[in-house]
Amino acid sequence: MGDHKDNGINVDPAYVRALAELLDDTGLSEIEVEDGERKIRVARTLTAAAAPVAYAPAPVAATAPAAPAAAPAAAAPAVDSFAEAVKSPMVGTVYLSPEPGAPNFAAIGSAVKAGDTILIIEAMKVMNPIVAPAAGTLKGVHVENSQPVEFDQPLFTIG
Repeated sequence: MGDHKDNGINVDPAYVRALAELLDDTGLSEIEVEDGERKIRVARTLTAAAAPVAYAPAPVAATAPAAPAAAPAAAAPAVDSFAEAVKSPMVGTVYLSPEPGAPNFAAIGSAVKAGDTILIIEAMKVMNPIVAPAAGTLKGVHVENSQPVEFDQPLFTIG
């Protein structure tokens, strides 16, 4: 009774709502489920995730003239660290170690070489290594293990 028929495909609105709730719970922007010949894709536009990126440059410009103020000067390094951070090339789930229980690929403060794997992003059951673009010291990791990430989200900073 709750199924709608569209072009020969049965669509269960309750199932689609459950998938939409899963997007909200996990913070993902889309999910696709395939069952035989039936494929359902639920997607949404994330405006909240884009807001920090849009506002990040403004404090940098505001802190330059107001350099004597202590609070804006303290905020400037955090903005700068994200400006120089390596950003996610895809949507997926971050893993900081090669497998559960194993040590992380790299720790904050450790020296890394260009090409060293810093973390993995799983996207569509494919493990994608994210490597250091240059040699340096790992200054910060801006994500947590098993956290979903969006495209262009800051991952880590090397200085």
